[in-house]
Amino acid sequence: MNKAEIKDKELLEKINSLYEDKMSVFVMANGRVRGALFHGTRFVNQLRAQHNLGILETMVLGQASLCAALVVPMMKDMEHTVIKYETDGPAQGFSVEADSKGTVRGFLYNEHIPVTKPLENWDLSSFLGKGTITFSRVHKDDKYPQSSTVPVDSGNIAKDFALYFQQSEQIQTAFNTSIQFDKQGRVIGAGAMFLQIMPEVGGKKGSGANKSSQGNKEDDDILFERVELAFRNAPSLGQWFSEEGDADDIIYGLFREFNPSVALTRDIKFDCPCNEDGFIEYIKNLPKHELEDIKKNGPNPLEIVCRNCGSKYLIDVNKL
Repeated sequence: MNKAEIKDKELLEKINSLYEDKMSVFVMANGRVRGALFHGTRFVNQLRAQHNLGILETMVLGQASLCAALVVPMMKDMEHTVIKYETDGPAQGFSVEADSKGTVRGFLYNEHIPVTKPLENWDLSSFLGKGTITFSRVHKDDKYPQSSTVPVDSGNIAKDFALYFQQSEQIQTAFNTSIQFDKQGRVIGAGAMFLQIMPEVGGKKGSGANKSSQGNKEDDDILFERVELAFRNAPSLGQWFSEEGDADDIIYGLFREFNPSVALTRDIKFDCPCNEDGFIEYIKNLPKHELEDIKKNGPNPLEIVCRNCGSKYLIDVNKL
């Protein structure tokens, strides 16, 4: 990826004063609940710079990419996930990717979302509309991706991610994302968090199995309600991080009754594996007549833009 430079000195001064971007993965309630909290202010600013996005577009792709980042701790070794969110609203949706190495990338289907009147709030429902969300996972030894699709219509990206896990994977899940803008429309804070109630493994066999299963479900529902209540009381994560808030204060303060413990922290970056050599090899494999036309008629240099990350490559035709 050709990393786009953020040139706004005031913005750089602001984000450099904040805690570093990190994801804290934690467990609580004796291991029954897992979660992650991601400070992603630099992350969102980088994706915005890569795609040169406006405020509304940054809010949509920023939330989508923050949610994709939260999927990383759920991955197994050497896993790659593509999430396609396709809707009938003017935004049309997005495609975001994440891998177990901790890199995220993606793009909007419409990078110039039409706005017909001034925005009064950040309700995205009129821009997103109804549609579907599809997760396609590829593990290390898979020949083909494993895909699952659920319908969505909330117009809330975080809620629709949670809905996917509840419906497709039968795991009670909650997502929360937040992006804070200043009066000039600059991103000065961004964060995201997820929680999941992990199903108990095992159980009694025989005539009491159904009763035990029902009891476990009721216990899970009660636990989820208590955890979700604490989750809903979280401050605006974007504002929290913009004011130099610390992730540990949220985890150990907000969920103190569940005895949380941070298992690990990890780096998450908006990054892409694209490079000039890869695009040159792709162009060389075009049909012969197309390749000859490029060599003869140009343009020279060829401008190639990676859709996933917005990187631009100027390729000298002689290299073909």
